[in-house]
Amino acid sequence: MRNFDELSEREILALAISNEEEDARVYADFSDGLHEDYPATAKVFDEMAVEENGHRRRLIDLFVSKFGDHIPLVRRQDIRGYIPRKPVWQMKPLGLEAARAHTHDMERAAARFYRQALTRTTDASVRKLLGDLAEEEDKHDQLATGLEHEVLTGDARQSEAENARRRFVLQIIQPGLVGLMDGSVSTLAPVFAAAFATHNSWSAFVVGLAASIGAGISMGFAEALADDGKLSGRGAPLLRGLVCGLMTTAGGIGHTLPYLIPYFYTATVIAIIVVVIELSVIAWIQWRYMDTPPLSAAAKVMIGGALVLAAGILIGSS
Repeated sequence: MRNFDELSEREILALAISNEEEDARVYADFSDGLHEDYPATAKVFDEMAVEENGHRRRLIDLFVSKFGDHIPLVRRQDIRGYIPRKPVWQMKPLGLEAARAHTHDMERAAARFYRQALTRTTDASVRKLLGDLAEEEDKHDQLATGLEHEVLTGDARQSEAENARRRFVLQIIQPGLVGLMDGSVSTLAPVFAAAFATHNSWSAFVVGLAASIGAGISMGFAEALADDGKLSGRGAPLLRGLVCGLMTTAGGIGHTLPYLIPYFYTATVIAIIVVVIELSVIAWIQWRYMDTPPLSAAAKVMIGGALVLAAGILIGSS
């Protein structure tokens, strides 16, 4: 690796050309990744890519006039002190706000580069172009904001916000809710059956822990293998499976942990209180994100949970 201070004017211009090419491709990648769900924002990134390509052409013209047709390949990763950027193809799923934040970071870094490069050059024409580009990169944040206001009308923003909410519900809330319901309800019967069959807190805890972890693994694999998300729009299957599995385990662990208390009846009372809290959370999520009427959500969840709880207690007591 080379230090930036060791670069010649020829190498600085080559690095600037490489930087602009990379930035233009990043914006094009953002546009490609967002055009299906966020077409208005994708148009903003298309305009940003055009701007970067214009900078690249101006730099190439100056380089050719000064140093000839061959442009050496000098890249950011070859210069000591540059902070490596995460490639766009690794930013999956590509988030709207993450892309915008990444854009502002890129523009600030580009302006900083040109100001530093300006101190390393003596040729008047090179200094003029680098200074102009530094000012333009400083203004690019304002340009991006202006383009957003121009392209992202109120209707477009509302549509994109609704699409983002829909994906969040499909990809996170829905699998998480399924897992939480399964973990909270399905493990009630084995936990309380073991508790009332043995009147031993530790036995109930072991059964609950095994049931929770087993259910989490099972539900996680079931959700991940259900579909690839391409047609349903439900997103990455591994993410859905992870969310579903973790929430399933969490749902079962909640009313299992009280049985770490050695006193059986005390542990059971606390476990039942935890069950009521879990079912209330499920009803709230259904109302908040699934547009289920609150009374209907609470009634369905509470009745179902009460039936499973009663079944576990009756079986354990028989």
